[in-house]
Amino acid sequence: MEKTVFEKSNIRDFVKNTLTEKIEKLKNFIEFTLEASRDIKKTPKYDSMREEMQEEIYQMQRQLAALNDLKRNMGKVLNTSTDRIQLGSLVITNKARFYISVSLGEFFFEGDRFYAISSESPMAKKMMGMKAGDEFTLNKIHQKIVEVL
Repeated sequence: MEKTVFEKSNIRDFVKNTLTEKIEKLKNFIEFTLEASRDIKKTPKYDSMREEMQEEIYQMQRQLAALNDLKRNMGKVLNTSTDRIQLGSLVITNKARFYISVSLGEFFFEGDRFYAISSESPMAKKMMGMKAGDEFTLNKIHQKIVEVL
């Protein structure tokens, strides 16, 4: 991996904006589904269709609550640079780039692949407190920490 300079605050803003966009899309989809369920005419399959739509709405509301929790948790993520890995750290290893924040998973920022992981994830727990130059193995994959931002 060639040396690239990453601005952690830009990555933090990107993750926050991604969460906000996902929340808005889900809210719109819930509203659309609610409208559609109101428009269903009485037919022999009316009850089963409405029941399925209600189940779908319930599932989307659960997803929405989870996304709102992630967004709230982003408020706790520090934006300061430290030598040791902690919540808010951007960790560059010889294999991947991890942003220890919320469990958003893989995302691409300015053409580079990152993983937003929760501080509760096994990967983050393994790396907590480490610094550049430290090495670790998780799931039989050995990684060296190149940089901590």
